[in-house]
Amino acid sequence: MSGLTAQPWFCPALGVIIGLPLALLLLNELHGALVRRASSYARPVALLRNWVLPACAVYLLVAQLEQADVHATWSKLAATVFGFLIMLLLLSGANAALFGEARAGSWRERLPGIFIDLGRLVLIILGVGLLLSWVWGANIGGLIAAVGVTSIVIGLAVQTAVGPVIAGLLLLFEQPFRIGDWLDTAPAKGRVVEVNWRAAHIDTGNGIQIVPNAMLATGSFTNLSRVQGAAYQATAMLAFGPDDPPGAVASALLAVATGLPTRLAHTPARVVSLGEAKYKVSVPITSPADEGRTKALLLHRAWYAAQRAGLHLDEASPDPELAEKYVGAALTRVAAALGLDDDAVATMAGQARQLLYAEGEIIQQVNSVPDTVGFITAGSVGMIVYADDGRELPLGSLGVGDYIGGTSLTRQRMITGVVALADTTIVAVGRDAMNRVVQNNPRLARQIGGAIEMRRKAATDALAEAAAGVR
Repeated sequence: MSGLTAQPWFCPALGVIIGLPLALLLLNELHGALVRRASSYARPVALLRNWVLPACAVYLLVAQLEQADVHATWSKLAATVFGFLIMLLLLSGANAALFGEARAGSWRERLPGIFIDLGRLVLIILGVGLLLSWVWGANIGGLIAAVGVTSIVIGLAVQTAVGPVIAGLLLLFEQPFRIGDWLDTAPAKGRVVEVNWRAAHIDTGNGIQIVPNAMLATGSFTNLSRVQGAAYQATAMLAFGPDDPPGAVASALLAVATGLPTRLAHTPARVVSLGEAKYKVSVPITSPADEGRTKALLLHRAWYAAQRAGLHLDEASPDPELAEKYVGAALTRVAAALGLDDDAVATMAGQARQLLYAEGEIIQQVNSVPDTVGFITAGSVGMIVYADDGRELPLGSLGVGDYIGGTSLTRQRMITGVVALADTTIVAVGRDAMNRVVQNNPRLARQIGGAIEMRRKAATDALAEAAAGVR
């Protein structure tokens, strides 16, 4: 028995027979725990269990052939395979340690995958060279020198083509933008939908613009999705007449900007006077995707607001004579429909004016006290009310021949609001003039009172139904 244990192969064989099953069992349990935790170390542990340890056992057993009298290369082959697997294990473990648990925004998370692959390839080549040198005694000095000279020649030959690629890879490493960001570049403006090692794909709204990363790396661009303030600002420059009061202009523009549907809630719009009758309007929006629509709505509604306020947007001058003729003709039609005489028309004309509203503009706010009675002469409006949870509840629409603002005669707050459903023209008659007309026409007073009660009831019923639905 002592002769058996004295053999040089006994201890290695005993270690393989007893140690290998125990090690595999422990590694199997460890691998299961890492998989359940979704750990990045599960892969190197699996490599160690499935390949490295079995290769180590084979190498220990085959190495005993060196004790025989014959010369065998099996041990060198086993050592080569074992060394290669050790190298893969070290690379896998390093990858898990460096990049598997990388925090968002860190340099490890931003490093492009191609850099990792190139680094892994270089290390594998060096490792294979060392294995050939240590195990087989090969002279790799000449090979390294040849590879170095070849690399220099190839690099000089393709430096023009490779330079932009390297610049693009460095851009990816810096990551000044991500997929979903909005970029304003020299060739295109839009949302980034794809980024690879060669180019960025930008959706311009009229197709995909392919912008090489090298162009972005060597030029300048604006990342519209990364702003320092609370929100992205859609801006527009507007010019008014030199005689328009700056306060009136700023007030009208601020009212328009605040009422835009794309404006970010709880974030105020701003109007800045730039001098020379020019004004900058900034509207906070959710993303640059809403910029085009916001600017279009702003410019559209600003024209109507300027007409109502008597301002001169782009130095356009409203024609007061034309507006006066329109008001007179409209009131004549209104009087005929309501059964009023010429004296009533003259009374209303003394305090009447033409008001233009763009589609979507709020004509009368909820819980406001109107100071005019408005007769709809073109377009249509919708009546709305807001539920307790902020939902907008529609109550119906009014068209040409209908009127709004009847509570101006009773000095009551309107529980309903009025919004333009299309570009709308209203002839607004002042409260005092309408009071005199109504006092002389009891039938009109009853008609306006009935309309007020009917609209109030419709709003009350809608609110009650919305509250019941919430419960």
